[in-house]
Amino acid sequence: MKRSSIPLDPFTRNVLLWMCVLISANQLSFSANTPVIAQYAESFGVSMTAIGFTFAIYGLARLILNIPAGNAAERLGRKQALAIGGSLTAISSIGCALAPNYELFLTARFVGGGGAAFVLTGGQIVLADIAKPENRGRLMGVYQGVFLMTAGLGAIPGGWLATNYGIASPFWASAALAALVTAIALTFMPETRGYANNASLAEANSDPLNFRQQLHVLVRSRGLLLISLIGLTAAFARTGGLFNVIPLMAENDLGLNPTQIGFGLGMISIVSLLFVWPSGVLVDTIGRKPVLVPATLFSGIGFLFFYWATDFRSFLIACFIWSCAGGFSGGAPAAYAADMAPYGMNAAAMGLYRALMDVGYVAGPLAIGLMSDVWGVRTALLVTAGLILCTTILFALLAPESHHRQARVTAAKPAP
Repeated sequence: MKRSSIPLDPFTRNVLLWMCVLISANQLSFSANTPVIAQYAESFGVSMTAIGFTFAIYGLARLILNIPAGNAAERLGRKQALAIGGSLTAISSIGCALAPNYELFLTARFVGGGGAAFVLTGGQIVLADIAKPENRGRLMGVYQGVFLMTAGLGAIPGGWLATNYGIASPFWASAALAALVTAIALTFMPETRGYANNASLAEANSDPLNFRQQLHVLVRSRGLLLISLIGLTAAFARTGGLFNVIPLMAENDLGLNPTQIGFGLGMISIVSLLFVWPSGVLVDTIGRKPVLVPATLFSGIGFLFFYWATDFRSFLIACFIWSCAGGFSGGAPAAYAADMAPYGMNAAAMGLYRALMDVGYVAGPLAIGLMSDVWGVRTALLVTAGLILCTTILFALLAPESHHRQARVTAAKPAP
């Protein structure tokens, strides 16, 4: 069998298939709104900082609820956590479409962030449940490829809907897709709680830790904290820059319309798809860090190209460079985070990873929005590029390599 193939048993293959279908619907729901959220908030007559807060409050809900979502997935099951997320997202999208003022729009955005916490954390727990160390990079690469493609693909019809049917129309499309997420989770998605590809007899006989004790163990993992820092910086740049000030810069400085902006953002996901499988093969073959470090450095370079953009063509070039970086990174961050999880701690590890990562989701829109108000958008993008590069160097110097990390020992319970 070729080294690049992924031997999967029927149950694992079925889980991966439905997880890809579910995350496609969820990310199409999310990305349909990205070309218009900043403009929608701007229509209420608020400042750039306040516009950034519409993204930050979404991230704040994710930050607050990622760990509870992991706990819910552990207690109620993965299917139920995913279904809760889809329902909250549908309610949020309807609320955004009907919001008569900025305050109610913010409330709806908070609910949507809660929905995202349950879907995204639940999805990564499912993948951690079914992946083995030797195929984790490729399996998560497949999932991440679908995630990346659909995370921006919805921006193309979303921008078209906004241009032709009004700025609220993408939210109605988002609500329909989120309802589909709930239906898929409850009807077709297999339950993976308790499924253990990697369990050993000794570990099965060890005393389990409760969820809080697992978190106490995991916060002492240097590798998990450093990969969370990489994710934090990526979220900071993506939500504060790519989803917030860059669409406004493209509209106000470059003179682009929502369809052109949506095309550029959508192209990011399509191009990323080309890289995720080769990335997954490399992650499983040569290790996580040799893929993560250059990919993250390249994303910082991509932000510099947004800083230099002057027209539609240069905007598309910047989108292309950013997409190459995201695609090459692929599933490496999630694979690295899952490597750091001792047996039986998938839910806690992925919940903590996403919670720490989403600090960037909250801080990015606020910080980049504030820098844009004070110094201008292009200076804010330059500072963000520098932050990405510095974080990458820190990870390269201090993070351990997790590839083929076979010898894991379930930690003893912490002293009360």
